[in-house]
Amino acid sequence: MKKLILNILAYLLVIVMNTLAVTLPLNNQSTSEISDRLDILLTPAGYVFSIWSLIYLLLGIWIIRQFPKRRRDLPLYQHTSGLFILSCLLNSGWILVWHYNYFLISVFVMIGLFLTLAALYRAVKETDPSLLDRAPFSVYLGWISIAMLVNILYYFTDIGLIGEGSAGLYWSLAGLLIATILAIWVRVTQRDWLYPLVFVWAFIGIGVKNAGEHAGYAYTAYALALLILLVTLFYRKR
Repeated sequence: MKKLILNILAYLLVIVMNTLAVTLPLNNQSTSEISDRLDILLTPAGYVFSIWSLIYLLLGIWIIRQFPKRRRDLPLYQHTSGLFILSCLLNSGWILVWHYNYFLISVFVMIGLFLTLAALYRAVKETDPSLLDRAPFSVYLGWISIAMLVNILYYFTDIGLIGEGSAGLYWSLAGLLIATILAIWVRVTQRDWLYPLVFVWAFIGIGVKNAGEHAGYAYTAYALALLILLVTLFYRKR
């Protein structure tokens, strides 16, 4: 029961922090306003970020499924509670450091969140979970994988290591390729079809955002989205 209560509190913390980031907003600037200051080609169009609603819905369902006593003590929850709570703390911490412009710290927090979710994803899979129990972390980890790459490019651009827009084209192309390899690798090694679909969603959004001024980059994003989709649909482990 104690772990369930801590899981609920950690989940509510994330919801409250993300709500405050939009409604106040924290430090008088929204998350998207900060992101839009720099032209990072790897950043998807605004509508793509609606995936957060799906992530929090799936996490909420994961929490609710712990309520029955017969499920509460399952290894699925007992072995993952600490990692889940840590992921919520890192998510909330990232909101704070991002809104107060500590971009270097935000990179390390984001990497920490990625590693925590990767460990949580692995721990969940080891319990032979149902689709409903695995889906939240497949989608969440997929999105944070992309967000981490964007966060790193944002920081490099902010300190002048790389340029904005077309000046950072090669770095942004590298980000697309790294993300593509990661999506396909997880699809092949983990036999997970949800994780790579997050990349398809994001890549289409990247193409939409860049279709006008950076058409070549947009078409590259579309082509890689199609590649990931085809691998996701047709790969079969022998």
